[in-house]
Amino acid sequence: MDNCIFCKIVKREIPSAIVYEDEIIMAFRDISPQAPHHILIIPKIHITSLEEINDTNEYIAGRIISRAAAIAKELKLDGYRLVINTNESAGQTVFHLHCHLLGGRQMKWPPG
Repeated sequence: MDNCIFCKIVKREIPSAIVYEDEIIMAFRDISPQAPHHILIIPKIHITSLEEINDTNEYIAGRIISRAAAIAKELKLDGYRLVINTNESAGQTVFHLHCHLLGGRQMKWPPG
């Protein structure tokens, strides 16, 4: 998508602090962190939300989650939270599938 900020990050049109990249996904630090470690993990292809995950692309969701666990281990996090907001009513503000990896502080429930 031409106006998607995450697609622009993938194309290197917008700089980011990349912590991981392969042929399927990219992970980078959030510019407005909600925890000491706040990493966004995105597919390199444009997928609007979890609603677009299906039998042909479900490997992407698995790759995002497995890489989130690996990044958390690399950061030596003793606990972390993964969040995927789907649609505006759930708090999704960038309409490109992304997972928030949050760690480095005590998390509360409910979130907030």
